[in-house]
Amino acid sequence: MALILGIETGTDICSVSLSEGGRLIDVRGSTEGNDHARRLAPLIDEILAGNGRKPTDLGAVAVGSGPGSYTGLRIGVSTAKGLCYGLGIPLIGVGSLYSLASVALGSHAFPAGSLLCPMIDARRMEVYAQVFDTSLEARSDIGAHIIDSESFGEFIDRSERFVIFGNGAAKCRDLLRSPKVEYIEILPSAAGLVTAAWEKYRAGRFEDTAYFEPFYLKDFIVTASRKPLL
Repeated sequence: MALILGIETGTDICSVSLSEGGRLIDVRGSTEGNDHARRLAPLIDEILAGNGRKPTDLGAVAVGSGPGSYTGLRIGVSTAKGLCYGLGIPLIGVGSLYSLASVALGSHAFPAGSLLCPMIDARRMEVYAQVFDTSLEARSDIGAHIIDSESFGEFIDRSERFVIFGNGAAKCRDLLRSPKVEYIEILPSAAGLVTAAWEKYRAGRFEDTAYFEPFYLKDFIVTASRKPLL
């Protein structure tokens, strides 16, 4: 069975996982903020060495494909590509919102009829979000949503419980207060890539390593530095 390295860098948390045959072996992460360029390679070295494995043991690399932080996604995907090129192994892309929903399902029990809404912080009052049922079937497309009191109303109305989580959830707490809405704390983790990565590996659903790009959803906006120029 293939040993798969997972990389998730779409938010301010940088994490890696190691799995085999769809079974999570280990996960390592850093919550030091947006320092992924410095932390990612050591985390990969740590998780391999800590489990007695070498890069040449890997059968594939799975990466969170977005949406999320532009810089974080670039770092994760470029690292994954470099490993795949160097080792001659396939690249697997997994949606970052799907991955976040998978983490929630792995740590919480939800009643039948619940809908899950992972959210990743975008700009201002905007979030990247997608709605899933408890079988991880998508009930909506991935979208960039400006949050107001009517957001996700159609899903809230027809759900037993509408569960919101992720680093964008805080933007909803004062606006979405229906008795059906529940907020839980879920941190992004490369552990959420494991099941989907194994399913894609078995089905041979690999990315074109040369042309694969993260799913940014929105264009990158350059902001002016507030630091005084010399």
